[in-house]
Amino acid sequence: MLKPLAFTATALGLLAMPLRAEEPTQMTRGEAELAKLLEGRVAGEPQRCINTFGTRTIHQIDGTALTYRDGDTVWVNYTRNPDSIDDSDVMVIRRFSATSLCRTDQIEMIERTGGFLTGVLFLDDFVPYTKVDAEG
Repeated sequence: MLKPLAFTATALGLLAMPLRAEEPTQMTRGEAELAKLLEGRVAGEPQRCINTFGTRTIHQIDGTALTYRDGDTVWVNYTRNPDSIDDSDVMVIRRFSATSLCRTDQIEMIERTGGFLTGVLFLDDFVPYTKVDAEG
């Protein structure tokens, strides 16, 4: 009878021990790059499409997101599969509009030297980030 009591007391003692706080995870290189780009900015209302008329390019942040700068606004698309973003690959975008990029557009990732398909990106809504007004 003594053994079950000792086991129960030990189990209760373990339950009463304070839990260790989870150690913070380190940011990836891509997450750090995006954080630096968005420093001092706040997120706005997500949009299904953004106007991409002009010569600005879509920037790939490895394993994290796609970004597009339009004036003072940085648009971020985290995609549904950010692990497929490889900044050494070339994006081939099949758009349904000549002047907009929408979440329904198709993006294939092509290996730069061999030219073979390495993945497909599935876009999500585009989140606008604008600078915070210092006087606000």
